[in-house]
Amino acid sequence: MGDNIEVGVYPISQAIIKANELELDLVEISPKANPPVCKIIDYKKFLYEQKKRDKAMKAKATKVIVKEIRFGPQTDDHDYEFKKRHAEKFLKDGAKLKAYVFFKGRSIVYKDQGEILLLRLAQELEELGKVEQMPRLEGKRMTMFIAPKTKK
Repeated sequence: MGDNIEVGVYPISQAIIKANELELDLVEISPKANPPVCKIIDYKKFLYEQKKRDKAMKAKATKVIVKEIRFGPQTDDHDYEFKKRHAEKFLKDGAKLKAYVFFKGRSIVYKDQGEILLLRLAQELEELGKVEQMPRLEGKRMTMFIAPKTKK
């Protein structure tokens, strides 16, 4: 936009004439004001700048990564430790953790074992993350979310 545009209060007809002279657009900023507030700008350039700002804001937004770990209701100690080490790595990297116990067939009768397994995991990962959602049974899955603790 040129620097030689004078700022002032103009009647709408004079503002339209001035915008046409400068080959720019007259954009109504605040229509409810008395008198309505308008601005002479290059509208295409304005849209381009706005799109650029929106893209920059989107790039700065943090993306939440959710990693999943699946257990069975009767997971043995070695497998549990192996998966716990992976969970520790995920939390250290700043990802949320979704740990779940999947009950196949008739194994749903062991839902108390599944809950104990998830609570044990939450207790052992206490220094790395905090439980966002306690174990909850949804169909054949018992799910728990752990969010990483923020670094200070």
